[in-house]
Amino acid sequence: MCSSDLLACIQAGGVVAQDWPQWRGANRDGKATFTPPQTWPKSLTKKWQVNVGNGVATPALVGDRLYVFARRDGDEVASCHDATSGKELWSDKYKAKGASGPAAQFPGPRSSPTVVDGKVITLGVQGTLSCLDAASGKVLWRKTDAGEESVPRFFTSCSPIVVDGLCIVQFGGEEKGGIAAYDLAGGNEKWKWTGDGTAYASPDLLTIDGVKIVVALTANKVVGLSAGEGKLLFETKFAVKGMGGYNAATPVVGGDIVYVSGSSRGTKALKIEKQGDAYQARELWTTARDMSVQFDTPILKNGLLFGISGRNFLFCLNAETGKTAWIERVRGDRGYGTVVDAGPVLLVLTTNGQLLVCEPSDKKFQQVAKYNVAEDGTYAYPVAAGNRIFIKDYDDVTLWTVD
Repeated sequence: MCSSDLLACIQAGGVVAQDWPQWRGANRDGKATFTPPQTWPKSLTKKWQVNVGNGVATPALVGDRLYVFARRDGDEVASCHDATSGKELWSDKYKAKGASGPAAQFPGPRSSPTVVDGKVITLGVQGTLSCLDAASGKVLWRKTDAGEESVPRFFTSCSPIVVDGLCIVQFGGEEKGGIAAYDLAGGNEKWKWTGDGTAYASPDLLTIDGVKIVVALTANKVVGLSAGEGKLLFETKFAVKGMGGYNAATPVVGGDIVYVSGSSRGTKALKIEKQGDAYQARELWTTARDMSVQFDTPILKNGLLFGISGRNFLFCLNAETGKTAWIERVRGDRGYGTVVDAGPVLLVLTTNGQLLVCEPSDKKFQQVAKYNVAEDGTYAYPVAAGNRIFIKDYDDVTLWTVD
């Protein structure tokens, strides 16, 4: 849950209540403004399906426009579509190498576009950061990173966050990287922190006594940086254990508590406390390793954490104690999947195109409905707004409605 200041900033750019303008929604907390039916139908209504290109980045929805970032024919392409019909209104492209090596199955972008103040910001797999005019697609500024040596082994995955006119991203690779802020208006670098390499997570925002703090999960740490100047305010170790692990889940912010989770390290609750001019991250609890998430970022709702573990269990944790309320195995690629807070229900999208509707109960897993919304390859979040659900698969975006 980001601060109300960020929400106000987003709203100033023309965002309305039902919009999903950035990674994990308006407040980066996985909450959608959705209108569930009194009785869920046997099937959803398919309104349109459009090929937009390869990628696993979640589209951004602002008003009647859907912004997509994908890969087509050797280019990384940002495109804007009419949300009612799927018709492409504009596109911008540039030549870019796709993800390769172990990541070649997913050559397209991982980073979700951010729409704020009439601008669209994208971050490509090789670290190309672009700012476009949201109305026309005109390039306002673009920055290219140093190249393949400066990206993580599975390529850039951070989704940009904008705080008080600064576009903040995690950059570089696991050995050499950091976090940087750029002036949204002109793209000038305002600050850069290089205290640790990057990984695959995206930053979130925490506010304590009016101080805005960018919270990030880096290659080996959880860090808090002042949003305005990039000063390190707190850090705590969160290093990968064993071979093949890496940090990929976005920190979950709830008040002054930050929840982090990673491969084989369980889920951890950290209370951020100010002592004089200094801050510290005090551990409240840590779960067993089987409650670790790998790629999914949990949601915080009604004092509960809901997520998908690295072992493919949908779980519910008590956010105060870390105790497991229940677990339920789900299908799909191991450790992937997304959970959205859609008001009175949770929307759970597995990677094999199954959308599960369940109640946010701490008693047991209670499924309300289940729908097939794609043939396969659903790694992006479902974007739910009103009675609409936009689904991005490997190559297409489909609009489903709940009628």
